[in-house]
Amino acid sequence: MVVRPGELPAAEKTAAAVLVEELEKRSAIRLEKDSRWPARGPVIAVTSARTVPEWRRDVPAGTPRAEGFRLWVDQTGAAPVLWIIGADARGTLYGVGRFLRELDWGKGKLMLPASLDVTTSPKASIRGHQLGFRSTANSWDAWTVPQFEQYIRELALFGINSIEGIPFGGEAANPLVRVPKRQMNRAITEICRRYGMDYWIWTPVNFDPKDKAHASRLLDEVSEVSRDAVTLTGVFVPGGDPGNHDPDVLLPFLAEIAERVRPAHPKAKVWLSLQRFSESRAETVYRWLACGAPEWFGGLVAGPSSPPEAETRRRMPAGMKLRLYPDVSHNKLSQFEVPEWDQAYALVLGREAINPRPTEYASLHRRVAPFSDGSITYSDGVHDDINKVVWSTLDWDPGRDARDILIEYCRLHFSPALATEMADAVLALERNWRGPLAGNGSVEATWRWWRDLEARTPELAGNWRWQMCLLRAHYDAYVRRRLLIDTGLEREANAWMARGSELGSEGAMKGAMESLRRFVNEPAEPELRARIIDLCERLWQSINLQTSVEKYKAKNAQRGAVLDFLDLPLNNRWWLEDEFARIRKLSGEAEKAKRLRQLAEWENPGEGSFYDDLGNIAKMPHVVRGESEEYSPLYWWWDEGKSRARLSWQVTMWPKAMVYEGLDPKGTYMVRTSGAGQSLLRIDGWRVQPLVDGKAMGEFKEYRVPPDCLTDGRLELTWDKAGDEAALNWRVQSRLAEVWLFKRK
Repeated sequence: MVVRPGELPAAEKTAAAVLVEELEKRSAIRLEKDSRWPARGPVIAVTSARTVPEWRRDVPAGTPRAEGFRLWVDQTGAAPVLWIIGADARGTLYGVGRFLRELDWGKGKLMLPASLDVTTSPKASIRGHQLGFRSTANSWDAWTVPQFEQYIRELALFGINSIEGIPFGGEAANPLVRVPKRQMNRAITEICRRYGMDYWIWTPVNFDPKDKAHASRLLDEVSEVSRDAVTLTGVFVPGGDPGNHDPDVLLPFLAEIAERVRPAHPKAKVWLSLQRFSESRAETVYRWLACGAPEWFGGLVAGPSSPPEAETRRRMPAGMKLRLYPDVSHNKLSQFEVPEWDQAYALVLGREAINPRPTEYASLHRRVAPFSDGSITYSDGVHDDINKVVWSTLDWDPGRDARDILIEYCRLHFSPALATEMADAVLALERNWRGPLAGNGSVEATWRWWRDLEARTPELAGNWRWQMCLLRAHYDAYVRRRLLIDTGLEREANAWMARGSELGSEGAMKGAMESLRRFVNEPAEPELRARIIDLCERLWQSINLQTSVEKYKAKNAQRGAVLDFLDLPLNNRWWLEDEFARIRKLSGEAEKAKRLRQLAEWENPGEGSFYDDLGNIAKMPHVVRGESEEYSPLYWWWDEGKSRARLSWQVTMWPKAMVYEGLDPKGTYMVRTSGAGQSLLRIDGWRVQPLVDGKAMGEFKEYRVPPDCLTDGRLELTWDKAGDEAALNWRVQSRLAEVWLFKRK
């Protein structure tokens, strides 16, 4: 019997309903609910009251801290009692969540350790996720209201107290939408009310606030959304991404937004991020805060491209809140790039592939969370579900271990009996993405592990979280096999091109293209490929995950449309096809054969010479990587991911240094680089000027190595920052793609 008091706050009433419903889903056991204590039999008692007179028994001590709970098995009576005692109504819901995460369940079975006694309360006061109902989302723009409620419920089981919506912006017709946007946004606020959650709205100002027509339109929308919302806690206005406004213009507009919100929700606050703010603009905001922020202002938000969290906290007045807006959703072109990611993954997975990164996000949380009052993460789909859970669980208790959180996740959603093994299999998926892919044999082992787990748990076939893990395991194995095949085919093509003088240019190019196109008409790994297609269909049916633009109407190719990239070349076939067309236009056979040899030897410059493909973790042996983000690879996304540019140009980075040892002290050396814009090279600390100074991607810069730098047989290359590019968009700033060190004969 589930026993709860007769008169309940909304969140506590929901907690009891969630308990009964989620237990029945897992065990097929339907527990009865009542406000009266039964005469006999085990009881689960759910309450936030300190006394419940009709129960005629004392309620054990819980925790006085807001949103906390005590979970305790009392065996002193004739029958055991599981107490779920919330410090408040929210606390009972979180206590139910922890109970379900601790439970050993199965069909017809519910078991719990008799020694269970957990008392806990959250460290952070803000714990939530952005679930914006819009077409850019790769799943929930096709959802119904019950689907949203179930997802919000399952996030609440890990302790979240906030949902952030994106109710603004008239979008083009979305063929996936089943519920009108205004109706869905209103429904989400009602879900938040029932679950006792805070509801926030993300409110970009992507126009000049001095433009009265645009400003009036947004303010009217704010009024409408506020009236529609059953509950509203915060209005988050990003200072940038989108938007690019001077604080002297933006801050007064925030006051106008606050005025539109207050009639319906007088306690709601307006928050501001300093995303993409220059130092001077951030300084203006800090001075404004120091003079005394108005009552309507809630605090600052630290998101992608914001000033460092520690610096922001230091400059804020004591007692003012700082909320994080961490990007747990993206893999590249993002706040938290995947470290040591092989370029092959970056080419085919885009920004929003299924991406469990539990240990990495746990490490990031430890780095940034201590300066904040909590987080509402950025997300645009369910592909990052594990990352959401890890982050918000750590917002509750920063001392938790990522693996232990995963075990609870797998126990709740998959199988208590196999939870530990499944958690380790998820960790193996994360490790798949670390380091050079070709040499990572554990990718195959991980795939076989997941296939074995799948065979042992046929009951999980329709579970969308399970399907996502299976898709990742299969896709990783497929990409690795494709990479090995395509790399081998390019080696064959290089061998053909190197024989241009012997075979003639047409013969060499014909042989090279036959090698490169061997699997165009008959795709490699057909069984594995077919299984990936099947899993994508299953995910569409189960959770509306949009893995294709054409087939499943994903917003664009970057939004996790992995199905559209199954056959993308993982070698330079497309670039070589275009190069061959150019070669055919050259005037003579000697010139054609010379160019073919240059292409063949691009990455193999000969004995005593060296090549590095910067950003390609498998091909940069001389790079010294720095810890800061300025030394991270940048994976470019051109032509909707189908760029025909050379692969080495599609990832760039500025290394901390490049070091060469064992050089000939009496040799003559030249440095060549490719990239775009400026490249301010220093050799052993000395600035050198280019003899050739190409500016566009694909053009070269060349530098003579001073003989005095070679006396110890060692060279160190470093680069100065281009001093006049701070105001440029990052997409047009200078970049470095490749570095050669040639030994001249």
